[in-house]
Amino acid sequence: MIRTDSGYARNINILLISIFFVVLLIGLWQIRGILMLALAGVLLTVVFSMPVKSFMRWRIGRILSIMLSMTIGVLVLVLLSFLVFPTLFEQFATLFETTIPTGINQFNELLESGELYQQVPFLEQAVEMLNTTEFEIDANFINQVIGQTYSALNSFDGSVIPLIGGVASALVSVFIIVFICFFLITEPRKYVNGIVRLTPLWYRERMREIIARIDYTMHEWIKVTGISMLLVGTITGAGLAWLGVDQWLALGVIAGIVSFIPNFSVFIILVPTIAVTLVQTPETVWIAILIVIVASFVQANIVGPILASEALHLPPVLILIGQIVFGFFFGFLGIMLAVPLSAITVILIEEIYIKDVLGDDSADKEKVVDIYDDDDLVYAEAD
Repeated sequence: MIRTDSGYARNINILLISIFFVVLLIGLWQIRGILMLALAGVLLTVVFSMPVKSFMRWRIGRILSIMLSMTIGVLVLVLLSFLVFPTLFEQFATLFETTIPTGINQFNELLESGELYQQVPFLEQAVEMLNTTEFEIDANFINQVIGQTYSALNSFDGSVIPLIGGVASALVSVFIIVFICFFLITEPRKYVNGIVRLTPLWYRERMREIIARIDYTMHEWIKVTGISMLLVGTITGAGLAWLGVDQWLALGVIAGIVSFIPNFSVFIILVPTIAVTLVQTPETVWIAILIVIVASFVQANIVGPILASEALHLPPVLILIGQIVFGFFFGFLGIMLAVPLSAITVILIEEIYIKDVLGDDSADKEKVVDIYDDDDLVYAEAD
């Protein structure tokens, strides 16, 4: 077999390209925390671009639209600081300093005395089955779980920006996200064109369409998520207020915020809800648990799928798999941003691989086309 120069050069090119992509993937893995912050900055840009686009539709310039949006945002914050924030901060302080620790201690006392098993017989059977395994559920086990969860959250802060830990890391992360948002929302065309120029000339028009579809999907996801968070927070807060829980507003806000993380949010809000209810209204603890579960069920199985079915096209099982996969690779931020990451991944696979590589356009029922209008993206449905 005779080796030709052209074949040798082609093999060298393939080898160099392979080495380049391996080095690139290793480099991206090393800065994966920064990339997740960049994605958070992009999502924040999507949120702030909504009022900006509304003003621009009235033929107002981008800079003036940004200033008007910021002014309205500051006024809303000032209004909330006088009407809502004082009560909310007071409830948060009482919640985490007094009520939750007291509730956890009472739960441990009920568990050790056996009174909890008298109230809920099936719980004793479940615990006995688990105790036959390698671990034993008791007060020490519960305290260890809570302590390890707290330590994991603290260690996450230090993993985003190496060598900086705790509060300093969180502040630096917030500043990075805010600055990314500021630069992106000021000159979106510049950064979109920069991404497009990285692709071959013959593929640049397609890349614009793909970016437009991703941007459109992120806008729809923000709307769906905002409505779901408001719904869960309202149902939880109103239900706990009806039960006579003093910190109902703080718990409602927590429930709304953690509902940003689908599937796992119910377990996060159950712990403070049970702890607070045991201290203040122990006779209604099961009703409080039912309220939290119903709010999560309505979001995950009724409102969420209805709102997201047309916008995201993401089955619930795909969201769950995305949370596991992205959580494994990117930690807590990967779990939080699993839905947009899964949506972006599905779009890239569908547009680049299925349509462009395999040539299958049968699923292309609605095509999102980008039209530049005063440095902004406007979306339309193409027939």
